[in-house]
Amino acid sequence: MRTGTLVLLVTMLICGCKKKTDGDKPDMEISNKPVLLFPSQNSACTTSTIVSATQSIISFTWKQVDNASNYDVIIKNMTTGTSIIHNTPVPMLELTLSRDTPYSWYVISKPVKTPLESQSDIWNFYNPGPGEIYYTPFPADQNSPIGQYVTALNGSIQLRWRGSDPDNDIVNYDVYFGTSISPEIYKSNVPDMFLNNIKVISGTTYYWKIITKDEHGNSSSSALFQFRVV
Repeated sequence: MRTGTLVLLVTMLICGCKKKTDGDKPDMEISNKPVLLFPSQNSACTTSTIVSATQSIISFTWKQVDNASNYDVIIKNMTTGTSIIHNTPVPMLELTLSRDTPYSWYVISKPVKTPLESQSDIWNFYNPGPGEIYYTPFPADQNSPIGQYVTALNGSIQLRWRGSDPDNDIVNYDVYFGTSISPEIYKSNVPDMFLNNIKVISGTTYYWKIITKDEHGNSSSSALFQFRVV
């Protein structure tokens, strides 16, 4: 056998017996993140069973997660700020909830053979009351600052928030900001979801909230947010 042929055979054997590395794995990894289905994001939930003028039954559904033994479903009343947690072995849950109320919800899947859990996205929905045509905006969520302590750049910070509405008819926001636990209005009729160059003092705790307003005169108040400048 010639030397060139021998080298070729040895090379083929080495390549053929090489173990696969993580980089050789196919891209078709199975995600354990639950995918929400209903109530859909930023919707006025109308598919429900009416119990009374103040309550209705909502069916929550999401996609089955492979190897999930059960799920925690967390529903938050965005008006009161209170949350409830229910556990279910199947990807659906029926709950009786207050009408004329905004909610957020998400799902945590719990796999069978691993302690690792996976959380879905957080979705908002509005459970309408009798005869409603236009819906109140969802209470705004804070985007920044996030956390208990904040470092100010050149003595100022930026406020950012996220607003949404089932009718998609938000017109502007009122921003309340200050050192009191009941902050006074700082700027009204803000068209954007941010305010720049807000002067702050190191060592001081600040409180803020957002009033979201729509074109029909409906409004909602966010939770009271706070941070301390370090």
